[in-house]
Amino acid sequence: MKRLFFLLLIAIPFASIQAQQTQKPPLHGKNWMAVTGKPLAATAGAMIFQQNGNAVDAACAMLAATCTMWDVLSWGGETQALIYNPKTGKVIAINALGVAPTGATPAFYKSKGYDFPPEYGPLAAVTPGTVGGLCYMLAEYGSMSLKAVLAPAMEMAAGYPIEAQTANSIERGKKYIKEWPYSKAVFLTHPGEKREAPEAGEIFVQKDLLATLTKMVEAEQDALRKHKSRKEAIMAAYDRFYKGDIAKEFVRGCQEQGGLITLEDLAKWKPVEETPLHVNYKGIEVYKLQEWTQGPMLLQSLNILENFDLKAMGYNSTNYIHTLYQTMNLTFADRDFYYGDPAFNTNPAIKGLLSKDYAKARAQQINLTQNDAGAGPGDPYPYMGKTNPYLHFLHERQQLTDTSNGRKPGGFVPKHDATTFLPAVDVNHLYASNTPDSAYMDRLWRGTTSVEAADKDGWVVSITPSGGWLPACIAGKTGVGMSQRAQSFVLDSAVCPFNVIAPGKRPRVTLTPSMALKDGKPFLCFGVQGGDTQDQNLLQFFLNIVEFGMTVQQATEAANINTNQLWLSLGGSTVHDREPRPGSILLNDNTSKETRAALEKMGYHLSFGERTSGPINAILIDYKHGSLWGGSSNHGEDYGIGW
Repeated sequence: MKRLFFLLLIAIPFASIQAQQTQKPPLHGKNWMAVTGKPLAATAGAMIFQQNGNAVDAACAMLAATCTMWDVLSWGGETQALIYNPKTGKVIAINALGVAPTGATPAFYKSKGYDFPPEYGPLAAVTPGTVGGLCYMLAEYGSMSLKAVLAPAMEMAAGYPIEAQTANSIERGKKYIKEWPYSKAVFLTHPGEKREAPEAGEIFVQKDLLATLTKMVEAEQDALRKHKSRKEAIMAAYDRFYKGDIAKEFVRGCQEQGGLITLEDLAKWKPVEETPLHVNYKGIEVYKLQEWTQGPMLLQSLNILENFDLKAMGYNSTNYIHTLYQTMNLTFADRDFYYGDPAFNTNPAIKGLLSKDYAKARAQQINLTQNDAGAGPGDPYPYMGKTNPYLHFLHERQQLTDTSNGRKPGGFVPKHDATTFLPAVDVNHLYASNTPDSAYMDRLWRGTTSVEAADKDGWVVSITPSGGWLPACIAGKTGVGMSQRAQSFVLDSAVCPFNVIAPGKRPRVTLTPSMALKDGKPFLCFGVQGGDTQDQNLLQFFLNIVEFGMTVQQATEAANINTNQLWLSLGGSTVHDREPRPGSILLNDNTSKETRAALEKMGYHLSFGERTSGPINAILIDYKHGSLWGGSSNHGEDYGIGW
């Protein structure tokens, strides 16, 4: 490893961190904890807990509520989950991500002039996964009926007071909403008026969605009357959505508006229970979903960071920031090239990517004095005893991001989930002034949502659902917004040979729930919204607790950094829109002048924000005191309830 170059160290002392006051109080509970992105949705989880539901029941109720509230997702989106089962002592993974429909090929999209699948509308849709994921989790690991778990969401669909964030998102996106007749009928409650969207506090009614949820409950109850088991009855509701009259209306509405999804696509799709990936970081087992998500990027980062004394560097010192950024350069480069649906990959790289020896070799590549603008994917195959079959693509890929043609790195504002319809940002002014405007901060804070739940019996759940966000294209009279996740595919193998769109294939997603076990028992579950920033913020949240002794609430609020030296997973229709911006870094406003100056000398392009930790939600299990600690970000509407 290169000799350490001692930079000016601006660090917050350990004792000061422990004494730090938080903007929101920590949550405490003895029996259960429910944390998610909306206060009403957290209340839905609390209602289920108070009816003696377990953490899976409560998580499903919160998921249903957030979808109904359009918390930057809807019922037509996708669900990714980690569940700790105390009966087996194992962490299991739920893959409820939709797949590309029939006809979704690179040739199809290229024939329409796309470099990537579009951001909006029916051609951005993969098959809906959230309904199936919820039904599967509830049937296999919950204890209550679908009727009971959906009751809060159904009451909300009948009419709930819409909050300002969602109402204003509808108003901002109404240009697109007007292109889709079923969306227009649902969202624009004041057509022809200056403000056509609902007002904050207005009772927002979704009759079509309520009818869809009612049909599912009817299917369940009918099965119970026929003496079917609880599981069989829930799956009868599942079948009505994916194979029955709901499916027919969904497909009709999708195809009427130009979409590709067929009845066969819906009938063939199913959620998958998987074995999650994990690594050991200083005695703590950290779990993520497989490489159809970006989650293993966090695991790779922990493996690399084990080779450095982070605590000695100091929280958010120059050395610490630089080491984190360079580590993420390497792991995002691997993510961007090697991650994709493993079901379509006969020669996966993930075993090598998670090798401790590979991580040590990557750590030795880090330049400790300067940002490496050319950091690229490594070669994990020798660490599996194999030869890399994709080396020829690496050369082609390097040409895509060659800056020798005059393009300048930096000056880039990332587009996260569902924010691309916001007003345009003057990027040059933004980065010249180092002052983020409100549109940028909205992009940073918003994304999808996260759902965290735990109970006294040991069930722990972490879910990061998304898709069907505003402005959403609703499929017919179902009230269900279609996913936009197809935009996370690529059309060119040189960008990522593992993530080229194909019918039946799942896109590589940013959605990434997290769980950690200590001494074989659940220690922490955590999640965050925000596109490509998710695992960046979750990585730092985890280190804040493990390395710097923060409480879970302190860690959700603590200042983080964000890198844009990566290929964007969402937004943008050209290669230039999505290519990495070397050295582009978001720092907290409180970053010292000395640290700013040191980072600029190291080749970074700086921007700043008041809050940079991401809207993180988390639960920590305190075995010493027999209690639960909850943390919920101070960024926006995230909220938790414990008892």
